[in-house]
Amino acid sequence: MLIEQLSIFVENKKGRLAEVTGILAKHNVDIRALCIADTTDYGILRLIVDKPGVAVECLKEEGLTVSLTKVIAIAIPDTPGSLYKAVDLLAKHDIAVEYMYAFLNPKKDTAFVILRVEDNEKAIKVLTDGGVALMKSEEMYTL
Repeated sequence: MLIEQLSIFVENKKGRLAEVTGILAKHNVDIRALCIADTTDYGILRLIVDKPGVAVECLKEEGLTVSLTKVIAIAIPDTPGSLYKAVDLLAKHDIAVEYMYAFLNPKKDTAFVILRVEDNEKAIKVLTDGGVALMKSEEMYTL
């Protein structure tokens, strides 16, 4: 139930995002979700891709700093209050969310949320017990 997320350190300058995505395209790696957090000088590009192992290898070969992080992916109804239900469960069990990002799947009326928490196993149990659907890596990679 854990998903492998790439975290890539990128300098905040023109063309860097094109370089990273070009490397992935060249190696036929498909991006499923992404977010970027930046400062004046650098950013952390977080990606969910269909082939995380291939992505890490080809990015490192090109000299980029990249790591894999285990994150949780949940599937929630695309309705008001659905995200609240999931994060409220975590809060009530004293589980901090370090960061998150989301995207919609309009064909399924479902929103997918990527969560980085301090304790994956505890969060998985809390969310599952609370009726929140977790996604398996195969589901996420083949969206």
